[in-house]
Amino acid sequence: MPCPMGERPLLPIGAGIYPAPKGALILMDLFKKEKKQRGIGRTPLADRMRPQTLDEFVGQRHILEKGSVLRKAIEEDKIQSAIFWGPPGTGKTTLAHVIARATGAHFVSFSAVLSGIKEIKEVMAEATKMKEFYNRKTILFVDEVHRFNKAQQDAFLPHVEKGNIILIGATTENPSFEVISALLSRTKVYTLNPLNEDELKIIINRAIKDKERGLGNLNVELEDKALDYIAQMANGDARIALSTLEFAVLTIPPDKKGRRKITLKIAEETMQKKALVYDKGGEEHYNIISALHKSLRGSDPDAALYWLGRMLAGGEDPLYIARRMVRFASEDIGNADPQALQVAIGAKEAYHFLGSPEGELALAQAAIYLATAPKSNAVYKAFNLVQGDIQRTQALPVPMHIRNAPTKLMKDLGYGKDYKYPHDFPDHFVDETYLPENLKNRKYYRPTDFGFEKEIKKRLEWWAKKRGQGSRRKE
Repeated sequence: MPCPMGERPLLPIGAGIYPAPKGALILMDLFKKEKKQRGIGRTPLADRMRPQTLDEFVGQRHILEKGSVLRKAIEEDKIQSAIFWGPPGTGKTTLAHVIARATGAHFVSFSAVLSGIKEIKEVMAEATKMKEFYNRKTILFVDEVHRFNKAQQDAFLPHVEKGNIILIGATTENPSFEVISALLSRTKVYTLNPLNEDELKIIINRAIKDKERGLGNLNVELEDKALDYIAQMANGDARIALSTLEFAVLTIPPDKKGRRKITLKIAEETMQKKALVYDKGGEEHYNIISALHKSLRGSDPDAALYWLGRMLAGGEDPLYIARRMVRFASEDIGNADPQALQVAIGAKEAYHFLGSPEGELALAQAAIYLATAPKSNAVYKAFNLVQGDIQRTQALPVPMHIRNAPTKLMKDLGYGKDYKYPHDFPDHFVDETYLPENLKNRKYYRPTDFGFEKEIKKRLEWWAKKRGQGSRRKE
């Protein structure tokens, strides 16, 4: 039917929904149930089973429970621009659609993967008209908003600020790093968590029973063990759970009684491999390498092995992990166990020589060694102090007595004059100053009482006593 009030209807174009040319007929209404599109095999089960209302929505109670700020804003039609941040399959896109239905706003959706500045300008112009002529607000839903560059994100700012649009962005990446600060300051960030197993079971059972949108007409019987397995292996992602269920149902022929029985074995064959949440270029990469580093520092070999295994299972470059462990050996162990650095480098060489999967065991061996080694950050702290003094004092001259004097001119200028050769003195030691004059009493390295550093500390104390300075040395 023709579009009322002269409004231009929304037509689906690729991954987005854009204003259609003037005079066009509405071919599909976003908010009407289209049974043909919901037929088995035509539209994925995960899409058909999207909740239509807040009451149907499963999970995210921390932001959607009754009385919460977001829920009240939706129910009272006072929604503000927002960014939904969370892993795949947690309901970001679904929540945006629920909000649009609940508020009756003009809804425009497109993906950052397929859209650019031109499309953004067209949508902004349409939203301005909707507000000026019909006093109707526009909700602009941007999937994968983190994929927009700075210029594209900047294009939203004046329209968000003027209230021409209510921007709802969805992202799997940390908005702190991927969304410009100006846009962040004008939006509210809501974090969506992975769904727990009980929530996934509710979604799976609902799909099995639903005769209109789900699999209710196919007489599906899902064994409890199979249900548990799918809910566990989906790793908090409802889309994976429903896709696995749908694939299993559609590939298993009905028995003589017309039942499609999904056993644990069928579920395992369908799932094949758990979908691990790990983005080598995103936040989860940094979260897990941080967990590995902190587990090593906390002397917990079991946790260190787990996070190491997670990174390897997620497809991380093993040599990247090896480099991180080499760094750890110096930063968090140092001279408390000088052998730790050699173990880390040895693991790197072993993996480089063997490759996967054989070389991964060397990384596991190194992780256990590093986790159980005595810890000291004395080297790390000492070098940070040195770098601070270099920045503060800049290029201090080398003391004359320790300069090299390869030419007669340099000797005549005093280079190397009065240098004392330690091997000419008792105990191969001489009381001498080697730092620049401004820093001559500076002490950077303070060994701990752990591991081999305990022995190093004794040596330093002996030399300090020989110098006759001892505790008089400044920090």
